[in-house]
Amino acid sequence: MARVIVGMSGGVDSSVAALLLKRAGHDVTGIFMNNWEEKDAFGVCTSEPDWADVRAVCDLIGIPCYSVNFAREYRERVFSHFLEEYRKGRTPNPDVLCNREIKFGVFLSFAEKLGAEKVATGHFAKVDRSGQGWQLRRAKDENKDQTYFLYMLGQRALSKAMFPVGDLTKGEIRQIARDAGIPVSEKKDSTGVCFIGERNFKKFLSGYLPAQPGDMVTVDGRIVGRHDGLMYYTLGQRRGLGIGGSGDGRRWFVVAKDLERNRLVVDQGEDSPLLYTSRADGGECTWLAGFPPVEEDRPLRCQVQLRHRQPLQDCSIILRGDRVQIDFDRPQRAVTPGQSAVFYDGEVCLGGAIVD
Repeated sequence: MARVIVGMSGGVDSSVAALLLKRAGHDVTGIFMNNWEEKDAFGVCTSEPDWADVRAVCDLIGIPCYSVNFAREYRERVFSHFLEEYRKGRTPNPDVLCNREIKFGVFLSFAEKLGAEKVATGHFAKVDRSGQGWQLRRAKDENKDQTYFLYMLGQRALSKAMFPVGDLTKGEIRQIARDAGIPVSEKKDSTGVCFIGERNFKKFLSGYLPAQPGDMVTVDGRIVGRHDGLMYYTLGQRRGLGIGGSGDGRRWFVVAKDLERNRLVVDQGEDSPLLYTSRADGGECTWLAGFPPVEEDRPLRCQVQLRHRQPLQDCSIILRGDRVQIDFDRPQRAVTPGQSAVFYDGEVCLGGAIVD
């Protein structure tokens, strides 16, 4: 049995992960990461309820628990990049960077200093060893699979990682929690930005970046409205445009951002050809095996996921240095710069790239 430190959020997934490890005979310690320092209207730290849930769960399971603060590291390694991407008019995916830099970066190093042999989380994923090293595999619960957010982990992180709930469905996890009397068995899943949570995103972002309103235009340049700032919109978006009922009556969608002229380009109809593409280019490639799955300039047949919970899409990729060209078998909708394209060989996650 191993000494395992579990990253606990106060949610049901990480709570059951700790319970299963304890039942398996491991030496388990729970650690709560407070990585975003903010107080509510009454001066209470907004993470306090989650920390209280972690303490209650650990008391029930019978394991020690502690709280650590990586707020400075989170701001430097994740949040600063998050803001810089929005300044560029892109739509970043902070959860991906958070997993690499915080949960399996500074947290893993912290756990090792405490003598931990393994670090566990409540992610829906699986890890195992193959002839070529450690592999990241898709979870049993396809609807909850989180390998999309873990593709930036390297071999060292995978060798230390444990995902105890990867072979369970969400329903099975909640039932285990109920049977064990875990107090967060019915707690709502967390959503929103990693460690920041769900909030009024426009209001939140405006507190860090100055908004630059501009014209909302059609593809041929006709002005149909005003936007509040390009950073507030993403490709394929239809809600919150404020131009419903105009044009031919069909719904409007964001199809492009004209950064040079600060214009938001929109078009009507869910089937607008401007929402679809047969090809995408990406950079900052990361391969979980530590090396590319194919030689440069040689096409590789695989599958790609362009957003969380999207069904895997068949494609071919061609590598050129740290860049990748992705050719989709079927045109893909709203492929968004700044988001991740994650590649798979069946249930094995190969790695990914940032869409340009």
